[in-house]
Amino acid sequence: MVVETYVDRARERVTAEREAVDAKHEAFGAFADRVAELPTEQSPARGVTATVTATGARFRADVSTDDGCRAVRRAFAETVRPHSVADEDGGEPLLATVRKEFTDAIAVALAPTTGTTFSAGLERSLVAEVDARRAEIATTSRALDRERSQLADAAAAVDGITAWIADADETPLTDLGFEALSRRHRTLATHRERCEELAHERQTFLRGTTSRSAEARVGHRSLVGYLYRDFPVEHPVLATAARLDAVCAECQRAVRDHLVRRA
Repeated sequence: MVVETYVDRARERVTAEREAVDAKHEAFGAFADRVAELPTEQSPARGVTATVTATGARFRADVSTDDGCRAVRRAFAETVRPHSVADEDGGEPLLATVRKEFTDAIAVALAPTTGTTFSAGLERSLVAEVDARRAEIATTSRALDRERSQLADAAAAVDGITAWIADADETPLTDLGFEALSRRHRTLATHRERCEELAHERQTFLRGTTSRSAEARVGHRSLVGYLYRDFPVEHPVLATAARLDAVCAECQRAVRDHLVRRA
């Protein structure tokens, strides 16, 4: 008897998402590094080359403060944006992505139409937002690790039960004596209890959260809804546990019928 499960597919999905989240965390770090290298209107650029003219006037030979916001937009487009729009069609405007990842105020400040210079205050706001986003991403990574651990435990239970069912199907019930039938019936009851435990453990997990602070918090139910939104079932573990329990119940009824006829 073949039992279709979704646990292995769910494990693949979590692994892929964990890799994507790690890449996005690194992208925010790269963005922060590039922002830190830009001059603000209060401070000169790092590595600036200054020249003294005949009149003694000085000028800087690299990025001016007026070009700072343009440089920030370029840095964001080349680091964070590819990871932010990975699941979309790529038509989202750059500043809409900035707004989504940071705030409306930062998106407005960086817009070319506002004529904002890259001030120290804007830099501080960006750094604060990057730190907050990296904290959120790190929390998501921890939640994904907990989901991966949950799926590993579920896979071990499911694989054990399905392997037993496949092995038991090799021997027809008509070839078993009364005691062997009784043992099979008890084993199936144990498997059904494990399915019930699996479902209970999963429900408990779904009601929980992973958090590092009041601001960085991931609800497991919302995470699962996001991870498996394209699956044929909404909850792979619960669906598998329910299906496996139904299979074991069907097998139990068949064994019980043979037991009754032989009693």
